[in-house]
Amino acid sequence: MKWNPTAFVITCLLTIFSLSASAQVKITAADIGGTVNGASGPEAGVWVIAETNDLPTKFAKIVVTDDKGRFLIPELPSANYQVWVRGYGLVDSVKQNAKPGQLVNLKAVQAPTAKAAAQYYPGMYWYSMINVPKDSEFPGTGEKGNGIPDVMKKQYYWVDTLKNSCQSCHAMGVKGIREVPELFTKKANGDSELAWAYRTQAGQAMANMALGLGRMGPERTLTILADWTDRIAKGEVPFAKPTRPQGIERNAVYTMWNWSDAKYYLHDAISTDKRNPTLNANGLIYGSPEESTDLVPTLDPKTNVVSQIKMPFLDPKTPSSLELPKAESAYWGDEKIWDGHTSIHNLIWDQKENLWFAAKIRPSSNPDFCKKGSDHPSAKVAPLNESARQITMYDTKTKEWSLINTCFTTHHLYFARDKNDTLWTSAGSPASGVVGWLNTKMYLETKDEKKSQGWTPIIIDTNGNGKRDEYVEANQALDPTKDKRVMAAFYGVQPSPADDSIWGQSMDVGFSRINQPGYLIRLVPGSDPSNTALAEIYQSPEGTFGSRGVDVDSKGVAWTVLASGQIASFDRNKCKGPLNGPTTAEGKHCPEGWTLYRLPGPQFKNVKDPKGSADGAYYIWVDLHNTLGLGKDVPIASSSGGEALIAVVNGKLVTLRIPYPLGFFTKNVDGRIDDINGGWKGRAVWTTSGTRNNFHSGDGGKELPPKVFKVQIRPNPLAN
Repeated sequence: MKWNPTAFVITCLLTIFSLSASAQVKITAADIGGTVNGASGPEAGVWVIAETNDLPTKFAKIVVTDDKGRFLIPELPSANYQVWVRGYGLVDSVKQNAKPGQLVNLKAVQAPTAKAAAQYYPGMYWYSMINVPKDSEFPGTGEKGNGIPDVMKKQYYWVDTLKNSCQSCHAMGVKGIREVPELFTKKANGDSELAWAYRTQAGQAMANMALGLGRMGPERTLTILADWTDRIAKGEVPFAKPTRPQGIERNAVYTMWNWSDAKYYLHDAISTDKRNPTLNANGLIYGSPEESTDLVPTLDPKTNVVSQIKMPFLDPKTPSSLELPKAESAYWGDEKIWDGHTSIHNLIWDQKENLWFAAKIRPSSNPDFCKKGSDHPSAKVAPLNESARQITMYDTKTKEWSLINTCFTTHHLYFARDKNDTLWTSAGSPASGVVGWLNTKMYLETKDEKKSQGWTPIIIDTNGNGKRDEYVEANQALDPTKDKRVMAAFYGVQPSPADDSIWGQSMDVGFSRINQPGYLIRLVPGSDPSNTALAEIYQSPEGTFGSRGVDVDSKGVAWTVLASGQIASFDRNKCKGPLNGPTTAEGKHCPEGWTLYRLPGPQFKNVKDPKGSADGAYYIWVDLHNTLGLGKDVPIASSSGGEALIAVVNGKLVTLRIPYPLGFFTKNVDGRIDDINGGWKGRAVWTTSGTRNNFHSGDGGKELPPKVFKVQIRPNPLAN
């Protein structure tokens, strides 16, 4: 080999710098620290991952390097770890063995091609490559025209459906979606559109996929999706690139544990009570597995032990998800992997350490006390024949279950701050057109499920007299002497911490998912909610659409996320005009109350509106008690396409991207304080995998189970 003095000097200098930088990282016996260097020196803003199988469940922790390429992974349980580097512009480095108490120097590996680099981008960068039908093609002209149904009046109807019916469950940009499995291409003899038809019939979610395709125009949509994956298969890569974490984003620490089973999926996780985040300090994390199983997963973060609790149901005739239709899966063949009766959607703590669930306990037909002719006060106002989900309660001390037969459907549920500990619920679908609640104080004292529950239709004070009167139905014209019913229902629900109002959000209006727009809804219950509750509805500004989820900060400002690609706040105090009367019937009366924050990332090429991105968040949560460390009242959106939690801090967005496993997708978060005096170590936000298909990820494949994620913000990237 020919002597190259210049190369020798450069190598020596890099080695000296690396050793010097490592020496600057001060670790304890529970930390792993060191530096990351690439071909040109220190690699700033890349992730360092430490993972082990030595604990009762698979465990990993991730940090971000500082501007000198230094890292410190704090508070690791004693175990043997594999440590490696992942980052934009790179491919994964060689995994290196390490133990807590060691300093290690890692070598970043530059991506050899743009395609190799793009494999680590958030799915939304791939998802934005979909050629959305042009604005000029709307309204659709149907099967004999452009293949878009005529109910799709505007382009945003189609985009909203793509995001809220497809992306919201399946994280469409991830590797398992942007690449069509060989099983389907073979069955279709290479016909990409037919291959997509086969894949949308696979698995037990095929009925939901068929519904979404029906709304968008099946043949046209399959053509669009086939074009997308064909272009990717031929080598096309995203037209935009993400940026590495900056500033406070580099202070994040992500901890994760496997839980549940690779065949199941999770909808939500809960760690504490939103009203009192010190409840259940250091205790178990619980999950809700929706349609996939009746087994509620738990994690003990102190011992790293996972377990499951089986939820019972009242009626043995309660249908199972095994009965859902399906065709052959590329991952599971003809096996039906979901077997859930209880459809456990959402869960919440009360102050007595009981867990309350939105869950199914019986078939949909309601008891007689819910129906017309009943003496129940709410049934006299709005009789209900069916409910899709009811309520269950788990006493974490006695380990006993209560099964509560509600007349109204439940979807999400949150506690008010009142003497009755009222549990307010959303229905999800607008079909019932009511908002339901449970007086949990009364229920726990009497176990009288009939007397303890109530519901109300959503009535707007369109005659403007400040009280609820006789009303016209949603499909009837305004009457100046009467109020007006809105045929909507809450999807998100949140009692305000600032007053006695209950905020809801409805993306569905009427009886069709395609009816636009959605609303934020403010409900004031009054003294007898079934008869006195009045509502106000608010549409987001012109050009925005698709509200999803709602939370309320301590000042009473409501927050939501929009499918048009924004985080949005609505401050009712900014409204200049009247808040009741006939001009409020459509909810367009307070555009000045809204503030928009554009989500990061590119927009679809054919979508001209510059106000939003192709990203869309699933839900939003407000950190009332600064459990994360970014400040009190900070809203945090669950960016499903961006594979991140996105916070609004002093008007600026902070993106907390979790890069491993690829395809991070969550539906909601909550925050807990384990040690009020413990600084950043005593605070965290908790969440879980939310995609219905963990096996679509680029990491782990078919054997990848859901994960619990703990997110913390420390003072700087080297704090331990």
